[in-house]
This record gives sequence, C-alpha cells and structure tokens, in this order.
Amino acid sequence: MDGEAGGAPEVHRSPAPRDFHFCPTDLYDSEGRLRLFPEEHTRTGRQVPAEMTSEPGGAAPGKAQSDLEEEVQELVDLYALGGGGEWGAELVDGSAPRVEVSEPRLHLPAAGAQRDWRLGAEAEDPGCLGWGAAGRDLREAYRYAHGRASEEYECYVIPEEEDEDEAALVFCVTCKAPVRACEVSDAHGEHEVTPLSKALESAKDEIHKNMFKLEKQIIEMENFANHLEEVFITVEENFGRQEQNFESHFNEILETLAQKYEEKIQALGEKKKAKLEALYGQLVSCGENLDTCKELMETIEEMCHEEKVDFIKDAVAMADRLGKFLNTETDVEISAQPDFEDQTLDFSDVEQLMGSINTIPAPSAPVINPQAPNSATGSSVRVCWSLYSDDTVESYLLSYRPVQDGSPGKDQAEFTMTVKETYCSVRNLVPNTQYEFWVTAQNRAGRSPASERAMYMTAPSPPVIKSKEIRSCEEAALICWESGNLNPVDSYTVELTQAESPEASGVTESVVGIPTREALVQLQPRQRYTIYVRALSVGGPSARSDPVTVYTTGSFFHLNQHTCHPGLTISEDGFTVVRSERKTPAKEPLPGNTRFTRCVAVMGNLIPIRGRHYWEVEVDERSHYTVGVAFEDVPKQEDLGANCLSWCMRHRLASSRHKYEFLHNGTTPDIRITVSPRKIGILLDYENSKLSFFNADISQHLYTFSCQLHQFVHPCFSLEKPGCLKIHNGISMPKHVTFY
Repeated sequence: MDGEAGGAPEVHRSPAPRDFHFCPTDLYDSEGRLRLFPEEHTRTGRQVPAEMTSEPGGAAPGKAQSDLEEEVQELVDLYALGGGGEWGAELVDGSAPRVEVSEPRLHLPAAGAQRDWRLGAEAEDPGCLGWGAAGRDLREAYRYAHGRASEEYECYVIPEEEDEDEAALVFCVTCKAPVRACEVSDAHGEHEVTPLSKALESAKDEIHKNMFKLEKQIIEMENFANHLEEVFITVEENFGRQEQNFESHFNEILETLAQKYEEKIQALGEKKKAKLEALYGQLVSCGENLDTCKELMETIEEMCHEEKVDFIKDAVAMADRLGKFLNTETDVEISAQPDFEDQTLDFSDVEQLMGSINTIPAPSAPVINPQAPNSATGSSVRVCWSLYSDDTVESYLLSYRPVQDGSPGKDQAEFTMTVKETYCSVRNLVPNTQYEFWVTAQNRAGRSPASERAMYMTAPSPPVIKSKEIRSCEEAALICWESGNLNPVDSYTVELTQAESPEASGVTESVVGIPTREALVQLQPRQRYTIYVRALSVGGPSARSDPVTVYTTGSFFHLNQHTCHPGLTISEDGFTVVRSERKTPAKEPLPGNTRFTRCVAVMGNLIPIRGRHYWEVEVDERSHYTVGVAFEDVPKQEDLGANCLSWCMRHRLASSRHKYEFLHNGTTPDIRITVSPRKIGILLDYENSKLSFFNADISQHLYTFSCQLHQFVHPCFSLEKPGCLKIHNGISMPKHVTFY
C-alpha cells in the first residue's frame, strides 16, 4: 500500500460472516453525508486526534498513516466490503465512498436504536479498537454487532436474527410466508411468489377491505340495535295500551254483570212481594170466615137452650143467615205458589263484550292532511290522510260537500265514499270551487270519530284567449283573455312556445304571477310563437288554454269595434272597413260613448310599445278616405285632422282631380302628389316623434309629420263616402321606410 490519496490499493475480499449483516458508513464525515447519530455524539472523521497523527518523540506522521491503512485493509478483508482495492484508498484520503451491496443486504440502524458511540479518550487504547487484530474471532465480532462498533469508523453491525422479515425479499403465495430469494428455486420452485412489497400492499388492501366491511357491519349492528330499542319501546307502549284496553273491557263487563244482577234481583223481589201480598190476603179472608163460623156455632148453641117460642123466632132468622153464609163461595185454593220460576239470563251482550277482548279495538280518528300543491285539476282533487300505526282499519269513509262564500252551506248535499287506502282522488267536481272534506275509519269493532275538517279547492278552468284582441309588434305582444271561472283566481301564467317551424315545439319561457287578465310579453323579432294561458288558485294550475299563434314580423292589430261609427261595417277578419250606399239612421250616442258620431271612422288597437310601427292601407282611387293616427281621447264629434290630437292623410276626388291633404289641427301643407297611391304605407316612429306616409307600390315618400307624442296613439280610418279600406298589418318593414 503506497498511501497516496489517488491510489487504488489492491484489496482481497473475504467472505462475510453468515450470522449477521453489517452496515458500512462513511469513515470520514463529508458535508453531503446523512448524519446517523446526534451531532454531540460524533466527531468528524477529518479531525484526526493528535495522538493518531503524531508519535511520541517527534516521529514522522508517515508511520501513523501506514498503521491506519493496515487497519482499514484488515477491516475490508474481514467483512468483504471492498472490491478492486477501492476502499483502502478512499478511506485513507478522507473521501466518502458510496457503496452498493446486494448480498448480503445492509441496513442502517434505526434512530431509536442508536447507541452512544462517540470518539473519546478510550479510542487511544489499542485493545479497544480490535478491528485489525489477527486473533479476533467471530464471537467477539458478534458482540460488536450487538451494539459495539469501532468508534473511529462508525460501523454498526445488525444481526440477522433480529430482523428476519427484512431478509425475505419475496413472498410465497402458496405457503403464505416470506422466503429468501435464494430459497425460491429449491423448496418453492413451483410455488407462486411475488415481491414482498407487493404482498405487503395486497395484505394491507385486504385488511382495509375487511376493516371497511367490519365498520359497515358495526353500523348495521348499531342500526339494528337502535331498531331493537325502538321495537322494545313499541312493545312496552303496545303492552300498556292493551292492558288499558283489557282493563276497560273487563270493567265494562263487570258493570254490565252488576247491572244485570240488580235488574234480576229487583224483578225477583217484586215477584216475592206480589206472592206474599196474595197469600196474606187469602190468610185474612180465611180468618174472617173462621170467626164467622165460630160465631154461628155459638149462636146456634145458645138458641138450643131457649124456649120453644123464642127458638122458633130465632131459628127462622138464623136459617136465612146460614143460607147466605153457606151460599158464599170460599176460596180454599192457594193463590200464589211458593216456588219461583226459573229465570232465563240473557248474557249475549256480555258474551259480545267478552269476545271483543280478543279482537282489535275501534280505530282512532284519522288526521286529514292539508291540500298539497298541484294536487287538483279542474274536476278532481286528491285527498290524503294518515292514521296511527297501531290501529287496524278495514276501510275509510270520506265525506265532502261544497263550500260557498267561505262557509259550508247548510243546504249543500253531502257525499260519502268508501276507500281502502289513505288517499282518494275525488272526481266530477266543479272547477275553482272549495270543498270541505272529513274522514272516518272503521273496522269490525266499530267506527272512529270523524277527523277535523279540511278545505280543498279544485283547479280553475282554463282561460279563454281573446284572439281578436291580440296586438303585437317585433318586440312584444299584448295578450288578453277571459277567466273562464265564476270564482276569482289568484293569478295567471303565460307560456310561450317559440318555433322557427311548425314542427318544432317546446316551452321556452313562462311569465308567472300575472294578476290581471292581460299581459304585455317581451318577444324576439321575426319569430313565431304559440301562446297558452293558465289560471292559478289554491287548488293549483289549470289546464292550458287553447293556443294562439303570434308572429313578430311587424305590428299587428285589429279594429276596435267599440269606436266604429254606425255607418261602417267591419269584416269578420277585422281588417276590412266598408261603407255601404244605404243610409244609416242617426242614433244619439250614449253618455261617455267611445264611438265616432260625426266622422264616419274607426280606430285600431295598436300595441302600447314605443318604437317603430308600420302598416299599410289598400285604398280605392275613387273613394274619399282619411288614414292616420290619433290619441284615444280624440273628440269623436270632430273630423280627423281637425284638432291637435290627430295626424291624418285625406284624399278627395273632385272633377276627376285627386286632392291629398296632410291634416293636423285643421291645417295642411301645400303638397302635390302626381301618382295616386293604391296602397299607402304608414310609419309611426315614437323614437323620433315622426309619422310618415308612403306610396307603398312605388316606394315613394309622401309626407312626414313631426309629432309631439306624449301618449300612445292608435291608427284611425275614415270613409266620407261609400267605399272600402283594407288594412295590411303584421308585415315586415320595407327597406325604403327604414331611411325615414
């Protein structure tokens, strides 16, 4: 061994002892090495004591270095740690080699098993080192393996017996035991083996599964125990109830028997009294007869001692008296026998009471539930109730009657039906009507008391949409309907079905909580909608109304029949106005009438939405007409355009000459129209406060009013002479109109 730091001295490997493993550590403390022992208990390998680097007498340090190399080499040879001579050089130069050893397996001691192996003064004693001594045997090395190690090299040896599980690298599934890897080919050659870590994970998973099953079983057992406790309590309660039932029945039986006993004793006493009275009467009569007989005998004896004359006189009287006495019938039969008749006791009611002890008692009064949401239709209602769980019921009797003005009518007929379940759907009822329900339970023992009364209400009838009063535009629609119910409802719901094609369907929107019978619904432009209306009350929603279709391609309205002059006729579709040749008799308008009286006109119902509205009027060139807009409160006794509440275009034909006027407040601008329009387009622009007229056939602009529209206005149409006007609405706005 040359002792140079970079050298690689040749090391001979000797077999390791078979009885223990060992754990090499860095001989010198490098900065990157993991510290295995407490800091205060170790001394760095680089700080070599002076006793080891110098000898007494000033000897050169080369000898100490040489002795150290020899001891290290002996340690390496003894435990077969080195390979190729690497250990010696690395230990000498103070580096921290990283050794990978596969056979046998090396272990570092656990932190809790560390002992106080620090470098101390005893390290100077050559006898304590012992690692390089030639006479050291395995027994002494084994002693070091149990806790003593070289203080200088920090080596710790762990015997195999203390950790046999770690020595088993594989797990035999067949034998269910860990084995050494070297024994697999011998005794476990045909067995299924798996890595120890995998077997450990599998065992852990199995244990976790079993723990989960055990926890589940514990929960089930706890639930079962709770159920048993509930059953125990129920048994106690049922026992107490049955005990009370038996006691009440037996008390009733004893009361019945006592009552029968009193009745029978009283009847028997009355019979006894009657017999004794009859016998006593007979006894008194018999005594009286005996007294009479004795008196007669004594009298006769006295007569025998009298003289003949006196005897004859008394004998005649005595003979009459004896004749009368002897002619009197004497009752010598006993009127009342001493025996009493056998009394027949009727115990049928007692037997019935005795039999009822072994039967179920009569049920308690049911509890009727309040009406549930959406439990009624227009002609039926679902009634539910409940009963105590321990009552036995064979059937229920459900009774009901209608309620008027918030209180049950005395004269209202009551209806009763037999039901087997605790619910019943009662049909053939009146829509939107309140009913009073109550229920009783019955079994063989009898009938329960009636439940409390509960109020149920049927759903309303579906509303009826007024299709002739629907108004719409591109952004909205105004829907009006009739309630269809005699009684008021709580609110209404409008359901919208949007469909680009007639085949598509589906409710996309619902407007709820509408208190009145009309609704202004916001819509999307250029769409087709199917609209339904439902009525809602306490009983729930009604069925859908008949549908109506609304197109949002333009402004759509009908003519208002209430404003129509008697001289005009509106067609069935509501879009054509006709004035006939015949004269209509004048009628005095009623006070507050909304009809036109002087001006032969009619107004349309335009939807109250600010925006742009467009419609067209088909006219006859030879007719005298007026078209435009006006406020709803425009004077009906004045012509259109003659006041500040209307803006109109008027056409008159005089001497084959067409005259067009754009009237507002009685004035018109001087405008000449060369091409007579046959279809007039009208654009009402709320945003810009304008009213424009167009020749729709040639897309020609005629005139535009600047209006102060502080309120909503409505279309108006007038015919001064017989003719016809046809309104086209619900149409898209032409392109030439959008520029104005």
